[in-house]
Order: sequence, then C-alpha cells, then structure tokens
Amino acid sequence: MIPDLPNLSPNAVRLPELPAVQRTSHPPRILLLYGSLREHSYSRFATLEAERLLRHFGCETQVFHAHGLPLPDDAGTDHPKVQELRDLCLWSEGQVWTSPERHGAMTGVMKAQIDWIPLTLGAIRPTQGRTLAVMQVSGGSQSFNAVNQMRVLGRWMRMLTIPNQSSVAKAYQEFDETGRMRQSSYYDRIVDVMEELVKFTLLTRDLTEVLTDRYSERKEAAEALENRVSLRAAT
Repeated sequence: MIPDLPNLSPNAVRLPELPAVQRTSHPPRILLLYGSLREHSYSRFATLEAERLLRHFGCETQVFHAHGLPLPDDAGTDHPKVQELRDLCLWSEGQVWTSPERHGAMTGVMKAQIDWIPLTLGAIRPTQGRTLAVMQVSGGSQSFNAVNQMRVLGRWMRMLTIPNQSSVAKAYQEFDETGRMRQSSYYDRIVDVMEELVKFTLLTRDLTEVLTDRYSERKEAAEALENRVSLRAAT
C-alpha cells in the first residue's frame, strides 16, 4: 500500500515515461471517410483535395466510399462493405472524417460509417490511438456543428483528434465544375489541417501502445489473473 494513496494498486500503477522506440519508416497510412452519397458531393470533393495533399506530404491513402454500406444492424458484420471499412480502419494509422452539415448536424451517412466501426475486434481496437482530422462543408454560412460532433465521436473512439479543423462555408462557391477547390483561405486551412495531421501521425504512431496503456485496465487484468490463480490453488 502507498501511504498517501491507499486506493491505488501498487502492482498496477506505473510512472509515466517515454521509452525509446524504433521509428517506423513506411509512409503514414491515412484513411479518409466522407458523409455523402450525392454524385456532386462537396464533402467528397474536399476529401479528394485532402487526399492529394496527403499524398504530396508522403502518405499512403485510402478513401472509403459508402455506396452500398447498409445501415447499422441492417446487415451482418460479414457484409462486404462492412468488412472493407473495418479492414481499412485496421490498416490506417490516421484518419480524416469529412461531413456535410445537414439540419445542424453531421449526416446519417457519416454517422453510419462510424457506427459500423467497433471499439474492439477481439483483442484489437481498430481506432484506439490513431490520429484524426475532422472537416465539414456547409451550404450556407460557416458553422462548426458537424466538426464538433465528430470530435465527440473521435474521443469516444479513443482517437487522437488534432487541434486544427476545417469548415468550408458556401461550398458551392469553393469548387469549380470539375470538383477542384479554388484558391482561398478555406483551401489554405485544409492544407494546414493535413500538414498537422501528418505531423501528429509521425509523432505518435510508434507510441500507440504507450499512449493507450491504462492503469484501470492493468489493474483489471491483474485482478483477473489473481482470481484464476486462486481458483487453481483451491482446486
């Protein structure tokens, strides 16, 4: 027992430290999700602009297109689109989520994708410790409702959401007829966000196990082990 901390389990507590790790050399792996199925989708256009920037910054990227993804619980987890999404999550080291704002919130298409990603897959956690950047597009004046909601989701999924974010107002004015984004302060912000995402991913991807190692989980595992040992001794 630690005198000043009688509720603390001495076998589970550790002093936080930053261990020496061997740095990964492969390009950062970034998954991009967007929350629209429209053919002329500004969230998709913004996502593709972000992907071009990430590739320029040396990343390997994958964009998930939600066409054909069933609503959560409307199909089994063996559905091909569900499997595709989950496999891409496991592959990724960082993610970008981009949603239109609809009725003051992120779209159902965006939320459905996140709802298909479990917190755990057996002993694997598909999103824990991965970096996240959030962006939104709006048809009217600038708003932050969707990005704020996605930040809550990112925290719930135990992701490292970067401080910067992008919100593109009056998106129909910011893209040309081919879907490319025009030069503006909105474009410059997306550059900032992608640059910051790459930096955070490079800083943290080799430290995921350290950053997500928790006292409560170590204590729970130690207690479970102690109970198993006690049961064997009793029998």
